[in-house]
Amino acid sequence: MQRLLFGASSAALVMAAALPASAQTASPGQDTAVDDIIVTAQRREQASQDVGIALNVLSGEDLKEKGVSVVNEIENIAPNVEVDSQFGGGQPQFRIRGIGATQYSANNTSSAGVYVDEVAHPYTITTQGALFDLARIEVLRGPQGTLYGRNTTAGAVNIITNAPTVDYRAGVTAEYGNYDRYMVEGYVSGQIAPGLRGRLAAVTEQGGGWQFSRDTGETLGDRDKSAVRGRLSWDLGPDATADLTASYMVDKSEGLGLRLRGPYAPATPALGPTIPTDTAWGVTGWSLSPALAAVSGRSVGDKPGRDNEGFDANLQVKADLGWADLTSLTAYQTFSRSEYNDWDGTRYQESDVYFYNDLSVVSQELRLASTGEGRWDWLVGVHAADETIDGGFYTQFRAVPTLINTPYTQHVQAAGIFTHNSFAFTDRFRLIAGLRYEYEVRELKTSGTTRAPTRPGPSLAYDNDLSEVSGRLGLEYDLTDSALLYASLARGVKSGGFTTYNATSATPFRPEIVLAYEVGLKSDWFDNRLRLNGALFYYDYTDQQIQGIEYDRISGRLGKITNVPKSKIYGGELELAWTPIDGLTLTQGYGYKDGEYSEFFAINDAATAAANPANGPWDTIIATDRSGEPLQFPKFTYSGSVAYDWALAGWALRAETSYYQRDDIYNASSASVLAGYTVWNGSVTVGPEDADWRVSLFGKNLFSEHYDETRNGFNGSARPTMSPNPPRTWGVRLSYEY
Repeated sequence: MQRLLFGASSAALVMAAALPASAQTASPGQDTAVDDIIVTAQRREQASQDVGIALNVLSGEDLKEKGVSVVNEIENIAPNVEVDSQFGGGQPQFRIRGIGATQYSANNTSSAGVYVDEVAHPYTITTQGALFDLARIEVLRGPQGTLYGRNTTAGAVNIITNAPTVDYRAGVTAEYGNYDRYMVEGYVSGQIAPGLRGRLAAVTEQGGGWQFSRDTGETLGDRDKSAVRGRLSWDLGPDATADLTASYMVDKSEGLGLRLRGPYAPATPALGPTIPTDTAWGVTGWSLSPALAAVSGRSVGDKPGRDNEGFDANLQVKADLGWADLTSLTAYQTFSRSEYNDWDGTRYQESDVYFYNDLSVVSQELRLASTGEGRWDWLVGVHAADETIDGGFYTQFRAVPTLINTPYTQHVQAAGIFTHNSFAFTDRFRLIAGLRYEYEVRELKTSGTTRAPTRPGPSLAYDNDLSEVSGRLGLEYDLTDSALLYASLARGVKSGGFTTYNATSATPFRPEIVLAYEVGLKSDWFDNRLRLNGALFYYDYTDQQIQGIEYDRISGRLGKITNVPKSKIYGGELELAWTPIDGLTLTQGYGYKDGEYSEFFAINDAATAAANPANGPWDTIIATDRSGEPLQFPKFTYSGSVAYDWALAGWALRAETSYYQRDDIYNASSASVLAGYTVWNGSVTVGPEDADWRVSLFGKNLFSEHYDETRNGFNGSARPTMSPNPPRTWGVRLSYEY
């Protein structure tokens, strides 16, 4: 299949190089008091206010000012978006409008599509090193599938990096902050030869460990990650260009330690005394056993952390055929995951885990799009991907003296054909119609879960097919030249998959399907000084994928991803941007959502455990009707910023403060509420008006709000652990460009 994918791209390259000459220009964005960034959310250049989709967009410069340096911090800029690190690990979990996976294995796709320069990253573990040298980020809310390479139920995050420039440019940014954290980022860009442009960018980030061991006093949390990206853009003729991008990243950062919400007693008194509840915010604990150290390639004294490495390459060819625009996108990704986490947060080695994965993805996409003339704008495309993941999951669980291992190999072949259309009945009234058919085959081979020294048994094969139609039907109406009203009905589909941890069987879980109803308004007022956007949505959710449990007759309680037959989610967003006077910009974003299980009979953990012998076999399963129970997400998020730019005696100054608030989250696993929080950030920047350098003083979590990202009960609900976020951090940034 890989030969076929690369062959299609080569054919497109040859076709583009042979095209006749004709002029081709891009439509510039309109300057307004409130910036309107040109986006490619619908695979064509448009002002963000002209797109009838709930959409947030921030430029690369805005991202720096707001301190967004990893994908987890995207939640600070978009309402009803949350990004968590599952149990303190390095794999981000995206949730948009309440839809998102809760899992820590690397083999299942995300509910939200993540794209870097239009290349789909179906496995979120590969996205940790993407946010440097950026042009912008676009966050789309709602099911996507008629415009993008993969189908998703939650939405999409588009990360667009800076392209090579014709004129010679270079720049460097250096940061230093408390906890001895430092970051250096730089780039060079310009013309290499007539018709050939290049750009090279790199970043490294080190230090920042703010936690400490309650046993040894050692620090934990130092970052140690670096990345480099090269881009080449060359003109194949007056009508065609080819862009080649390659990036490499390595992440050897230490992990996040968990803290104890209650006293922790080990499984047997012989292991040691009870550890009291953690009161200091940065305290944690860890200890790596000789057995887990041996299989993970680590030493007994090593801290929790990761040793990940990734390489991406993609070739994009764009050509004007006269009657349509052709785009070919060929991509190759590899990623190696090696990650050790201590989930009990103590020295007792009762919930220590090690992930090991080698991942590769080859994909090919071809699109034809109309040139924008006439009443009908259309796009048709095909996408194919070939994915392989080898790996597994070692763990030590409470009262189990030996290592538990679940190795597996997964192979995925996916293909989709899609179309997106906009037909203008009048100059103000448009019909939007999109359709997608997707076929996918997932195959998993595993010998199941074994306990040392038991050798793995024969490998068993499982498969999970997907054959689904999705799409979007909508209407757009321009109330005025600066106000757009839209309504849509969309059907989104997310792939099924396999639970690849702690399972004696890997029977698949089903795809989830969302039927989404939405109405929205985008508007600019008072000579474009005030922007007011809003949306309301209702989701009819079928086979929602959640982290649940099952009972195996021999092994007992096991974690497993399962399906909820019916759920519903409803809510809305309201966003405002206002420039009341020149230089002063205020933004506000509020998102509200609510949801519940409409139909769900689930295993009652406590009742099932009580109905069976303590050491098994577990033959009696008791279920509870959980319909009406609230879904596990914050009901509201609220964010905003106040920024002021002014000049004084030849100096340019900027002051900005931003804030983010998240509501409580009901936590079913520990039958408790994870408290909400509010975080304030700020920065002050100064530099000469006639020079190319500037210096900034910035701070995150200015009031040192103590808040937990997740809470879990791996060792029983009476002893849940929590993953804390950092207290106040601050630093100085120096930037220079020429």
